[in-house]
Amino acid sequence: MTTYLKSGAVLLLIAMVLGALFGAYHHGVTVTDEKWQSEWSARDTRDAEAMALNEAAERTKEQAYQQSINKAVQDGQQIIDQATADAATARASADSLRGAADNLARRLAASEASGHSCTAATSQAAARTAAVLADVFKRADQRAGDLAAIADQARTRGLTCQQAYISLEESNGLQDTLP
Repeated sequence: MTTYLKSGAVLLLIAMVLGALFGAYHHGVTVTDEKWQSEWSARDTRDAEAMALNEAAERTKEQAYQQSINKAVQDGQQIIDQATADAATARASADSLRGAADNLARRLAASEASGHSCTAATSQAAARTAAVLADVFKRADQRAGDLAAIADQARTRGLTCQQAYISLEESNGLQDTLP
């Protein structure tokens, strides 16, 4: 029985040593896991902070882009409004010029009716020619005014687009890379 007790005590001692070793191993694994978990959490926190800073910087850039585009559009609209007002002024001036051409044609027609019979045919032809020329002048002037207004608006819109593009280039630092 003493051998059984000795072997039981040895087994108990071995079990206790193995239990202590397992406990030490388990404690080491737990400490290592906690250390890595702490480092991962710190890294995740740094990543989240960097992402938030990057997002804020990109939003600031985007707002600056949008403000420069809005300013270019406002400036362009002011130029278009001014061109429209100038076109209206030019139209009013052209209307008075057309009125003068109409008056001249009417005077020629009136002088034809009161003239002598031998010069009546000549003055009638001159009056018709003047009326036709006055009508051609009016139509040409009106069309030229319409085309000028269209050209002014197209040019202004192109300049507005160009200014918006230049603003974006300056915001991105690309102005030195383009020809």
